[in-house]
Amino acid sequence: MTRPANRRTQTVEFVRASSRRGRSRARSWLPSLFTLANMLCGFAAILVSFRGQYSLACVLIGTSVVFDIADGAVARLVGAVSPFGLQFDSLADLVSFGLAPSLLTFALFSAGRDGFDPLGWIACFVWVACAAIRLARFNVTIDPTADKRFFVGLPSPGAAGVVMASVFAFSDVLEGRDRLWVLLVVVVPGLLMVSNIRWRSFRSLVSPKSRRPYGLVTAAVLIAVGLATVPVLTFCAVAYGYLFSPLLVPVVAPLGRLVPARVKELLS
Repeated sequence: MTRPANRRTQTVEFVRASSRRGRSRARSWLPSLFTLANMLCGFAAILVSFRGQYSLACVLIGTSVVFDIADGAVARLVGAVSPFGLQFDSLADLVSFGLAPSLLTFALFSAGRDGFDPLGWIACFVWVACAAIRLARFNVTIDPTADKRFFVGLPSPGAAGVVMASVFAFSDVLEGRDRLWVLLVVVVPGLLMVSNIRWRSFRSLVSPKSRRPYGLVTAAVLIAVGLATVPVLTFCAVAYGYLFSPLLVPVVAPLGRLVPARVKELLS
């Protein structure tokens, strides 16, 4: 009489275990879907760049930045951080923030000319090489004891933001004309990606463990209003502000003493 009960118990446990495994697999793949969307937007940005749709390419790269932020936040939220996810994210970033910005800049720089242009080729390759080195260095130097508030080297999404802002602001004026522009917009941020300069990380602001995301919400609202009213100025202010933040923060930090403690607490 006990055998049917045991069989039923085993069947129920098997079904429950299968359900748990299914949910676990679904959770593990969820961040990868955001990473895949990141790569898709970067790939699409490359395609539209060679069709002369530079603004659309910038929007697609900007969307890649959003998905890149989201995949890490989702992975931490569902507890699905894994070595596979780390490597997949780096490969997607190489497409979206390595190849896409460099090819966008080269398409704008060459302005449809098919002849050999060594300056453009070298400048854009420097960007791709630096982005690859930056991502590889990040993967192999992960230190649990390191200060999570900072990145060593300019993050590739931040460097891509400089390219996007520059294209939005100056593409109509400088298309295929100013060779120095390519050197400044591509080579300089590219080299900063492999530098030892520290840039502030805002991962804690988008962490699921953040219980008071008032600073993030305030910044998001201000940026959204700026993009709706003065998009070019806002885009340049955010991108170049982050680029020069290692120089600006020590200068602006003393002004933080003038902010009331209550306001600091609310925005923290």
